[in-house]
Amino acid sequence: MITTLPDCIDNSAQLHPQNVAFRCGEQQITYEQLQVKANQLAQHLVQSGVKKGDRVGIFMNRCLETAIAIYGILKSGAAYVPIDPNSPKSRTLFLLENCDIKILITVEKQKKRIHKLLETPTSLTQIIGVSTECNIAHISWSDLFCTSIDQYKPIQLDQNDLAYIMYTSGSTGAPKGIMHTHKSGLAYAKLSANLYGLQVNDKVANHAPLHFDISTFGYFSAPYSGATTIIIPDAHTNLPASLAALIAAEKISVWYSVPLALSQLVLSEVLDNYDFSALRWVLFGGENFPLKYLYQLMKKWPLASYSNVYGPAEVNQCTYYNFDASVPIEKLIPIGKVWKQTDYKIIDENDQEIFDDTAGQLVIHSTTMMKGYWNNEALTQKSIYTTQTSNSAAKSFYRTGDLVKRNQLDQLIFLGRKDRQVKVRGYRIELDEVEAVLNNHSAIKEATVCKLQNKDNIATIHAAVILVIGAEIPVNTLITYCRTHLPSYAVPERLDILESFPRTGSGKIDLTRIKETLIAL
Repeated sequence: MITTLPDCIDNSAQLHPQNVAFRCGEQQITYEQLQVKANQLAQHLVQSGVKKGDRVGIFMNRCLETAIAIYGILKSGAAYVPIDPNSPKSRTLFLLENCDIKILITVEKQKKRIHKLLETPTSLTQIIGVSTECNIAHISWSDLFCTSIDQYKPIQLDQNDLAYIMYTSGSTGAPKGIMHTHKSGLAYAKLSANLYGLQVNDKVANHAPLHFDISTFGYFSAPYSGATTIIIPDAHTNLPASLAALIAAEKISVWYSVPLALSQLVLSEVLDNYDFSALRWVLFGGENFPLKYLYQLMKKWPLASYSNVYGPAEVNQCTYYNFDASVPIEKLIPIGKVWKQTDYKIIDENDQEIFDDTAGQLVIHSTTMMKGYWNNEALTQKSIYTTQTSNSAAKSFYRTGDLVKRNQLDQLIFLGRKDRQVKVRGYRIELDEVEAVLNNHSAIKEATVCKLQNKDNIATIHAAVILVIGAEIPVNTLITYCRTHLPSYAVPERLDILESFPRTGSGKIDLTRIKETLIAL
């Protein structure tokens, strides 16, 4: 019976021991091998003093050892905290201190960063995964795999035990840690696996880095189903041509990533060179997918089904829209309807429920919902919307901060972030709507829009775009295009053409840095 996350691999090890659980490049591990190695790591962690509820950091790039680290930590009773090794040292130090992380799991590839990290006093007492000398206790993977598990006794886990903490950027500038339990993580694994019909013979592409919540599909949903997760090596993620070749060679059947990765594949013009007939699901989420690229992709991969996945990291996934090519969409793909074990409301600025097609904030109640924010009860309470009637108990909803409305089919349409709704010259403007219009222009590869102050300290709409390779188009022509598709008050006052956009570790546009870039122009 699967009641906690480690049960996913234990169950698959019993039913499908020789099935490949994870593969990355030339390396792979079966479910039977993964179970043994995760038990060895768990045994070592417990012998090192790790107790239930402790936090253990994972400091790795995309690699096979990430799977062993996750399940070894979970089996020890601790919660894993993924840390982006490419993040600034200051952010890593903040996470180590904020979570009181004593043990960090890494790989040899990160040894230089580890040594630099240890130049500053931290809470760390042990590094797992390096063989080079450190000024604290350390053990290599090869030595770890010599750990005897003859006396191994599984830690008794409860569904409400903390499983992982995923950090995202906070509005105050300090990262916020989203706490998920075995209950919420497993609920997501089950719901997503059932929704997309994951099977033992599926090969699921894991394109996202471990610190990005999309990765939980490959690390939880696939093992729950006994499927194989293909961890996309770092070298392929930014090279569309080699990525396309990898998808075809691995016979990927389920793909899940941010739209950017798929847009880059379309623009690479290499999709006609390979056989993608194994693909049956293409899932995308995290941001809007420009329709022009989606329609081109659907022509290249006509045998696959497409799903727009929506859900903040605080609730994992909560809605989906399985795309119907026969239903034309002019501007934005719906985020669809909530899935099972989930309820929603749309509320106005006064927390009153909206029942018509008026826009409002989406609040979500689901079995996949987070426990709260780590070490921040005030923020946790602020994020909760509670309802109670005389006939029912109190019900807690997560305030997504996203603006949505219902369409005529009672599907949800994502309009943008509540904090991306700005007021300029008295008019309310959805910045994401302006971006969607620009992204639909044939000469534009990608667009971003923000509110800035001009030299007179007046709020203005400012856009920046990246053009498709070979495209040459005057800025005035793009402004004219906006005038034909947007209300006059929503037309960008200024538009700049850039060669690239600064991005976060998950591949999304870094809005803070883009503002700094535009101000400097």
